Amino acid sequence: MPNVTAVLFDYGLVLSGPPDPAAWEWMKAFFGADETTFHTAYWKNRDDYDRGALTGEACRQLVAKDLGKTLDATQMQQVLDADTDLWAQPNQPMIDWAAALQRAGVKTGILSNMGDATEAGLRVRCPWLSGFTHLTFSHSLRMAKPDPAIYRCAAEGLETDPAEILFIDDREVNIAAARIAGMQAEQYTDHAAFQHTMRDERYGFLLDI
Repeated sequence: MPNVTAVLFDYGLVLSGPPDPAAWEWMKAFFGADETTFHTAYWKNRDDYDRGALTGEACRQLVAKDLGKTLDATQMQQVLDADTDLWAQPNQPMIDWAAALQRAGVKTGILSNMGDATEAGLRVRCPWLSGFTHLTFSHSLRMAKPDPAIYRCAAEGLETDPAEILFIDDREVNIAAARIAGMQAEQYTDHAAFQHTMRDERYGFLLDI
């Protein structure tokens, strides 16, 4: 049986579900952009946003500029709220499992590439975030996965040896980086597949808590 004293979760597509299509369509309509044009503008500066080189407002003004708009304060808040909606859809089975781990005394953490405005919005929408032992968000550290240093920061926040941390992420590149950093790690694709893999890899005792 693996020695695991803490479980570290990615946020997007692990604790959250897929992006909310209604929020995406609202933003497309707001900016008057087609799918391809909006997709390109939305993701163009995302890495800088996640790493804290851009604030949420600065990032969204760049999106607006690329789409031929300038946002006033009211419009900016509407866009930031819609962007929070985009990422606030819960993956309830994983949230429930994290809560079960917490009740059992297992340390839990979040390690997520996330910008400042998204974090602020999600803290309001998702009160369950307060149940985690430690939250590591990329913007506050000016680094992002798969940089090995951010995994070390997450382990330090959990006050746990990396070897005793099980990290869960939807992206293989982040799983590989966690293993290089000395953590145990498993990829999340969908819940049924995740449960099957966990039992195959002898982590079933964590599911049964």
